[in-house]
Amino acid sequence: MASKAIKRKPYTADIDRSEKQMETIIPDSVREPLLGNRTHESKSERHEPNMQPNLWDGKGQERLGWMHVISTFIAQSVRKIGNALSQFGPLLAKFFSRSCASHGSHDEQAVLLDLSPLQEERLRFLRQRLNVPFDSSSVKHQDALKELWRLAYPSRQLPPLKSDLWKEMGWQNSDPATDFRAGGFMSLENLIYFARNYPDSFHSLLHKADGKRSEWEYPFAVAGVNISYMLVQMLDLQSGKMGTKVSSQFVQLLREDEMAFDNLFCMAFQMLDAQWLTRQASYMEFNEVLKSMRIQLEQELTIGSISCVQEMPSFRLLKR
Repeated sequence: MASKAIKRKPYTADIDRSEKQMETIIPDSVREPLLGNRTHESKSERHEPNMQPNLWDGKGQERLGWMHVISTFIAQSVRKIGNALSQFGPLLAKFFSRSCASHGSHDEQAVLLDLSPLQEERLRFLRQRLNVPFDSSSVKHQDALKELWRLAYPSRQLPPLKSDLWKEMGWQNSDPATDFRAGGFMSLENLIYFARNYPDSFHSLLHKADGKRSEWEYPFAVAGVNISYMLVQMLDLQSGKMGTKVSSQFVQLLREDEMAFDNLFCMAFQMLDAQWLTRQASYMEFNEVLKSMRIQLEQELTIGSISCVQEMPSFRLLKR
């Protein structure tokens, strides 16, 4: 049975403007020591008429000798201190970099030092996934798109890969391949994972079954692509720095769940729809709702110690 018909787009100029918005959401000088004011002469500088000049010369030479010894000692000490600092500098740098890492430093190596081999492997695999663009000529990618249709409409016949029927799922064009853009193949994998693991929530959002809806609804499939791309940006996955508090906390989730990103995607999609209904939003407000959802998601990721997505407050919104 076909899904409930809902107007998802405004017309004419509003379409062009709003579609552009939804394509991809988704920087002493150091003074010398002061010398005392010589307002009066010292007794040693008063030359008595009967005093021999060579006596003063001897004392001056003795003082100069001591000054030379002292200045030589100071110079040698400064050189030794400089050498010591140059040797201990790298050790101090490592110490401070690790300290900064524990307080949300943006230094990649400082964060990654604390990762287990399993976390590093899962993070590497996730980065490989996000670097795969959607390829309409790939049989694997074509099959994945067909699988998404079967999961979305199990009782309906599979349409050709280019058909206006795809618009019912929320693609903006008759050829879904043109809508992936920055989301890449991983955004399609996210949608398939959502349909397989949380089918009740998936179909509820697809068919806009919950709540009072606006006349112009957000397109389901394209919204999913935007959420995937937003998560990649929020978690610094492309830059590889993983230096923010949000991204470093996400990496910790990979310790318990290799599919943490996909589970986070499903929860984020459900959160977006919940905020959509609360705001009674319409098509033109999609980007605002997406940004608001991101703020809420960042807050939930960084509250307390969370070891998996299932422990996050909004996870309870998902229905299997």
